[in-house]
Amino acid sequence: MMKKIILTGGGTAGHVTPNLALLPKLKERGYDIRYIGSYQGIEKKLIEGAGIPYEGISSGKLRRYFDIKNFSDPFRVIKGYGEALKIIKTYQPDVLFSKGGFVAVPVVLAARHYKVPAIIHESDITPGLANKICIPSAAKVCCNFPETMPYLPENKAVLSGSPIREELLKGDRLSGLQYTHLSPDRPVILIIGGSLGSVKVNTAIRAILSQLLETFQVIHICGKEHLDDSLIGLPGYVQYEYVDKPLKHLFAAADIVISRAGANSICELLALRKPHLLIPLSAAASRGDQILNAKSFQKQGFSSVLEEEALNDTTLLNAIHDLYHQRQDYIHAMEQTHLNNAVETILDLLDSCIASKSKH
Repeated sequence: MMKKIILTGGGTAGHVTPNLALLPKLKERGYDIRYIGSYQGIEKKLIEGAGIPYEGISSGKLRRYFDIKNFSDPFRVIKGYGEALKIIKTYQPDVLFSKGGFVAVPVVLAARHYKVPAIIHESDITPGLANKICIPSAAKVCCNFPETMPYLPENKAVLSGSPIREELLKGDRLSGLQYTHLSPDRPVILIIGGSLGSVKVNTAIRAILSQLLETFQVIHICGKEHLDDSLIGLPGYVQYEYVDKPLKHLFAAADIVISRAGANSICELLALRKPHLLIPLSAAASRGDQILNAKSFQKQGFSSVLEEEALNDTTLLNAIHDLYHQRQDYIHAMEQTHLNNAVETILDLLDSCIASKSKH
């Protein structure tokens, strides 16, 4: 009999790409797959693009700070819970996998109502609010960092690493250079600011672009509506709002990468063994999780880190040149790590959840 699974997670690409990474192996193991996300989040486009049946539910954000939407969003979450109950009752899944984000909260709670076992994945070092709400309802909680384990219930915590899309590891340098029309004779920097782009990183890079282009070529993935028209056609510099399928080739073409420190992004860089400079989102603009992620990777010798507060033309230029000259040291450190096979680990957990459920 076919096993049925619901995947959920959304808000940013980081809550969706690990789910996409699971799809090929889920199909191999004979799972029928459905996805629950928000009506119009980034997850809708990504999941429908992968050919998976998609159901949208109402979704609200649970904030720790004052916002006028705090009065309306709880009603959205309650509505989403009702919609998730209906979908789960109709589809009757054997198991649920949640990658987090606020859309996942009503789905995990609805799964609990129908006694569907849920496995959730926490990407960051400290669990976010959405996952904190979901942890009591979960059978197992997977994580990326050894530092996360003390924050999780001992009988539920699994150090799995992050599921990486196998596709990403199959990039071809020459295809990347052809796609970008760059030269094979000069080193390439890839700048990637997360799925929504980063205005701070974009501005900092463009401020030193003329100096960078003396040594490097630059591929700049700058996020939606962040293209700079005045730089179109500048030799050695290419910019894109978002890159999907050819991204693996751009990674392959890059000698070094500059990135935010979202957990999925840095786990991908680790799997690709790409020397990288992390510029974590500042504590003032977030709950500080990216800073903790970056420090964990820096401590393990995988990453060079430049905090936003220290970011200026000089520090950025120096950090980039230092990274390029020491790139072999970073590659060596990344090669030494025992990166768990997260996809297989998570699939084995899903299978064992179904097996123990059918015993009862």
